[in-house]
Amino acid sequence: MSLNLAVIGGDGTGPEVVAQALRVLDQVAKDGGFEVQTTPLPYGGERYLETGTVLTDDEVEGLKAYDAILLGAVGHADVPPGVLEKGILLKLRFELDQYINLRPVKLYPGIETPLAGKGPDEIDMVVVRENTEDLYCGNGGVARRGTAQEISTQEMIATRFGVERCLRYAFELARSRKAQGFPGRLTLVHKTNVLTFCGGTWFRAFEAIGEADYADIEREYHHVDACCMYLATKPEIYDTVVVPNMFGDIITDLGAAIAGGMGIAASGNLNPDPSNPNPSMFEPVHGSSPDIAGQNKANPLACIDSLAMLLRETGRTQGKPALEAAGERVGAAVLAVTPKFTGKKLDRSGYGTSEIGDMVLEALGAIPVGASV
Repeated sequence: MSLNLAVIGGDGTGPEVVAQALRVLDQVAKDGGFEVQTTPLPYGGERYLETGTVLTDDEVEGLKAYDAILLGAVGHADVPPGVLEKGILLKLRFELDQYINLRPVKLYPGIETPLAGKGPDEIDMVVVRENTEDLYCGNGGVARRGTAQEISTQEMIATRFGVERCLRYAFELARSRKAQGFPGRLTLVHKTNVLTFCGGTWFRAFEAIGEADYADIEREYHHVDACCMYLATKPEIYDTVVVPNMFGDIITDLGAAIAGGMGIAASGNLNPDPSNPNPSMFEPVHGSSPDIAGQNKANPLACIDSLAMLLRETGRTQGKPALEAAGERVGAAVLAVTPKFTGKKLDRSGYGTSEIGDMVLEALGAIPVGASV
């Protein structure tokens, strides 16, 4: 068994945190008895400045040959905003049909939360964000640009097909979490009282699918503004959350903040359909942090945790249990390391990038292969 991995280090500290994740991958593959082939790809700001190219259609087509993609970060101070984000992140999400953005919001031991009195038991949810529709489709335009009469439009798109496949994934996830002892509650987040057309499509599908196929899963609905308030005051009410693209982008950053910050936030852009061979892409949520690039200061835990997700999800989708088991071990190693950050800031811990990588490798060595984690 093998894993054929495309690696996009990207910009700033991206290559540094990816390097630590690859160290962990090499070890866990050796322990688990599977082979790994990694292909570094130069997509990012420097390449764009040198060539004017972000990502071609042929390059996207070439990525379909891989089992998964690991991305470090995109963002370059000399590249205009939106060029890299649209040209790499959104292009890959859309072209590879990565229709689920999976964002765990979990407070790890030793990591501080800004919410007084809340601990790991109160902050442990998963957000399922629809990833290929909504305002991100780019429908709209500008007329009379630069004049006093400038008009801009940006349209929210919701198709029943796109909504239903996202909801079904979320219901299945809620069911699997229920089997692990979580409440088995799925909360839809939207703004149905104002966005009555798109919100209505989401709500009707949510109710119909839940009623017909998931009677064992408790259903709740929250307006997005109320959700933000609850995340900041009583996050323990959430188990599994499903949300459209734009609102998902916002509440998952808030979720990252209450779980300790971007330095520990992992994510996956998933194509969970086993009949569709396009790869999923996994990335830490944080930016490229060019101010500390090359200084061995970036915290790689989010990238290493994204690797854990990559192994788990790729193993499940492709039917490779050795990968799934390896992902569980990496995740357990991250959990074993986070108590070392008690009383410290993730981005100013005093630990170097490679030193944190060493910590994870040491923790990994203490977790036997095949152990129940």
